[in-house]
Amino acid sequence: MRTILTTAAVLLIATVAPAAAEDLTGTYDVKYEEVSTNCPSPLKYQHGKLEVKKTSTGVNVDINRTPVMQGSVTKAGKVSAKSKAGPTMLDGMNGVFSVAGKITAEGVLTFVMVGEYTAGGKALCSQSWNVVGSRADATPATPPKKKSTDTEQMFVPSVLR
Repeated sequence: MRTILTTAAVLLIATVAPAAAEDLTGTYDVKYEEVSTNCPSPLKYQHGKLEVKKTSTGVNVDINRTPVMQGSVTKAGKVSAKSKAGPTMLDGMNGVFSVAGKITAEGVLTFVMVGEYTAGGKALCSQSWNVVGSRADATPATPPKKKSTDTEQMFVPSVLR
């Protein structure tokens, strides 16, 4: 009996764990707060969208005009991802970007993002940001109320007829 219960518990955890990572995928409305830089011309990130997509091996973190970061999500919602070197917003400058942080079950995202820049194969500088936001594609908790139309009939108890 104990073996059956243990097996059932393991199977339940195995089927619920991947769903937790899927729940974190989506689009997030985020703000970028620069924390540090040693760059003469640092990149500026405006308020915008960040997308977390599930892949066969983990997740991708996609920020407009930034190389896609690939990584993993733990059951607790901790995210860690890093990009390969790719073009940045500034011509001639490449960057490797990484994020580490957490996405809560309520859809609140808090990351630290780091960018390390090169040009012509030489290291230039680095920059870091706090990235904070909430899920932008969340569905409302309660559906909108249906408006009545003139064609709908009202229920009248037979006693009142």
